[in-house]
Amino acid sequence: MPELKTIAHADLELLRKFDTPTICNVIELFDIRPRTAGYMDGRIRACFPEMPPMVGFATTATFRSAALPRSGDVYAGIEQQLAALAEIPGPQVVVFQDIDDPPVSATFGEVMCSTYKSFGCVGIVTSGAGRDLDQVRALKFPAFTDGTICSHGYCHTLAINVPVHVGGVTVFPGDLLHGDCNGVTTIPNEFATAIAQACPDFVAAEAVVLDYLKAGKPDLAGYRKARDELVRRIGDMRKRLCVKK
Repeated sequence: MPELKTIAHADLELLRKFDTPTICNVIELFDIRPRTAGYMDGRIRACFPEMPPMVGFATTATFRSAALPRSGDVYAGIEQQLAALAEIPGPQVVVFQDIDDPPVSATFGEVMCSTYKSFGCVGIVTSGAGRDLDQVRALKFPAFTDGTICSHGYCHTLAINVPVHVGGVTVFPGDLLHGDCNGVTTIPNEFATAIAQACPDFVAAEAVVLDYLKAGKPDLAGYRKARDELVRRIGDMRKRLCVKK
């Protein structure tokens, strides 16, 4: 696995202060990928939309549960995952691709999420299903799935820290993820610090229009003036950030 870019803890904490749509909006300013790329589609939804944003680096795995593994215990894979956490900078987000189509049973439950959290992980994302949602909510462990299934079937891990495809996005080990009630996006690691530091200015630019509307009794001329100021600020940010890239 190639060496992964280190991102300062302060920048990760700054990213955590903003919602995922804001992160997506700021990424667009850098013009580093198509506006339809890099974020997971509507199949991946937050199990606990009330929880604050999740930010962490992907530790990936493929999974299936439709049939017994060819060898070993169905739960053996979790120990291999825990041993491989050191390959990924922290904090880690566990990302599973469920190979079964459609998913046959749940990728995770209370015991798995309790284990991951105890070893420093800050969330889980799966193209499959979850279960034990009341118990996982009590852990305050963000989870994102394509649904809920009550049984774990013959759950077992196939491969660890390999590229996986989840919600229309290929996620590589070490990719930086941001997720909340709106969904999950990747953040290009090499731009993560600049993206984090640009978020306050972007929110301040949007506040020009929002504050005008909240003040009451808006008219078209006033709205146009506020909107023009928003556009100007965003344009200035785009020029500045594109130069820096």
